[in-house]
Amino acid sequence: MQAFNLDRPERLREHLAQTRRLYEVRDDGQGGMHWQALDAGDSEVFDCPDEPPSFSVKSFFFAERELLFRFDGGQFLSAMPEVVAQVLFGVRACDLTAVAYQDRFFAGDAHYQARRRATLLVGVDCLHSCSGGFCSLLDSGPTVSAQVADLILVPRQDASRGWLLLVASQAGGQALRGLRLVAAKCDWQAERATNSRSVASEQGAQRELVEGIETLNAGGIADARWEALGLRCLGCSGCTLVCPTCSCYAPLELPGDEEGVLHERVWDSCLYDGFQREASGHNPSARPGQRVQRFWTHKFGDAFKQGFERYGCVGCGRCDRVCPGGIGVHGVMHELSAR
Repeated sequence: MQAFNLDRPERLREHLAQTRRLYEVRDDGQGGMHWQALDAGDSEVFDCPDEPPSFSVKSFFFAERELLFRFDGGQFLSAMPEVVAQVLFGVRACDLTAVAYQDRFFAGDAHYQARRRATLLVGVDCLHSCSGGFCSLLDSGPTVSAQVADLILVPRQDASRGWLLLVASQAGGQALRGLRLVAAKCDWQAERATNSRSVASEQGAQRELVEGIETLNAGGIADARWEALGLRCLGCSGCTLVCPTCSCYAPLELPGDEEGVLHERVWDSCLYDGFQREASGHNPSARPGQRVQRFWTHKFGDAFKQGFERYGCVGCGRCDRVCPGGIGVHGVMHELSAR
């Protein structure tokens, strides 16, 4: 990767916003942090929040609801989304890892890929762990991998030294054309490695998580334990909504003009009672415990890791923050690791 000195990230943001619609995490005025579109002339200082935003960048590529095709009575007509060049500015390593995971899942999906190809990803390294985060355990952070971003912002421990800007893809290099930058002379690889070790130290060994994952894959968890966890699941779908790798959806057919039919897809949740219910009425996951087991097996099952080359969890901890039943990842792994 090429490395450049960057006095302030706002200069990069202004440059990219000249040719793309730019999004950044901002305070929504109601106590939350969300991705918001910025004007090209926005002058607010870039400030990476201590905690990840409530929602990842998943919806930028996998829409919550969209039309896939329509049937006019005689033929099927695809309905591709209208896309514009966009840049997501300041994406954390865990969320970028999740995008790469979704890229594999939706590799053959034209709607997802159309949005993905139109997007420039600007990642940002984390200097400190967020509360409940364990990205270092799953190799999904805190530093951004070159394989998951186009440009990488690296804050310095000494803020007076400015920032580093790494070029991680050809698209990232092309996006910098016209922006005058000076090549970095420091040992930035060692600096990032030091930062990564520091965050890993903050997060600790996470023994309960390690033991919980091992126990899950050993297959020694009694149904009664899953059912006990299932009783605490309210089926609210909060965890699946905020999880950056969840990709469950349901088909929806609606009447169109005259005799036509519209075929849409909408976000769904494997924790809903009817998610797997078949037309015959049979439901292979009728009990809450079965649904909870299915969810966490998808997140940490070795079979899924083989197919996607990593677990389906990136260690962001969002499920812990939204679950009213206390069975986010730390709650569940605490139960599974208990002797």
